[in-house]
Amino acid sequence: MKLIEIYIQEVTRRLPEKLRADIALELRSTIEDMLPDNYREEDVKAVLNRLGNPVVLANGYKDQPMHLIGPRYFDVYTSLLKMILPIATVIALITIITQYFTDYSGEEAILTVVLSIIGKGIGTILEVGIQVFFWITLTFAMIERFDQDKEQQPLTSSLEKWTADDLKKVAYIPKKKAISKFEVFWGLMWTSIWATLYFYANQLVGIYEYNGDRLEFVMPALNQEVLLNYWPFVVIIVGAEIALALYKLFKQQWTIRIAFSNAVVQIISTIGFIIILVNPDLLNPTFIVYMADIFSVTSDRFNMWIIGGAIMISILSTVMAVYDGYKKASIRS
Repeated sequence: MKLIEIYIQEVTRRLPEKLRADIALELRSTIEDMLPDNYREEDVKAVLNRLGNPVVLANGYKDQPMHLIGPRYFDVYTSLLKMILPIATVIALITIITQYFTDYSGEEAILTVVLSIIGKGIGTILEVGIQVFFWITLTFAMIERFDQDKEQQPLTSSLEKWTADDLKKVAYIPKKKAISKFEVFWGLMWTSIWATLYFYANQLVGIYEYNGDRLEFVMPALNQEVLLNYWPFVVIIVGAEIALALYKLFKQQWTIRIAFSNAVVQIISTIGFIIILVNPDLLNPTFIVYMADIFSVTSDRFNMWIIGGAIMISILSTVMAVYDGYKKASIRS
């Protein structure tokens, strides 16, 4: 029955990966032994209520007491922490990257700037993590202090006592259908990276030469004026990718609606990318001559190679991303 599978999921998702399969089998066997031969939903609810809150049962398997906040609010506290921390980190990193390249004068070596961003980014991640951890912990500590109810049973996300009926509010998510927080984090990070490269292409994308003790940027590959002509479209795509990432974070699993939204964003982005690529003034003529000389081909041949290759890779990656999204969305819950 679906309630049994959801209950097992709610227990095992709170356990280390290596323990989940064995404990799932053990727990399923225990539940089936407790049920009568021709059981009904009410029988299942009675057994699950006897087993108790999945949080408590999972904690018993781990044999690790919850002391940071206390058993009553611990699960809600950690869930909120895991949700807010990645979002805060990505926003902080995007802010740092934007600030660095907005203030970039061109005098400092680009490698030095990149290393500065990495160092500043690590420091900012630690700082944001500490701030988020502190304020969320403080908030829950105050809630628990002023809570007059001495009941220590863990509460659900709606801050109510758990019952088997709560399982009906939880979607059963197969592993291959789930959207991990890392996937969302990487999606936001990739958006910030390519957007930065796009708007600062004349300072980042091109030919580098090692001159003595430093790496110097000597020639841009792209015409920044041409790129900036398409900035409204690019900003819309950036906003759409961020919105899609946050939507994935909220849903936590692939659905037909998410797959459709993903397909729309991917297709529109690819069409726009191709329109920009086929602009005859996109590539810097000096860059084309330089690279054509290295590969011993004509400038027209090299231009055809790089534009054609970029278009093919873009189309192929879009087809794979759209197919993968619909494939995951079609998995039965």
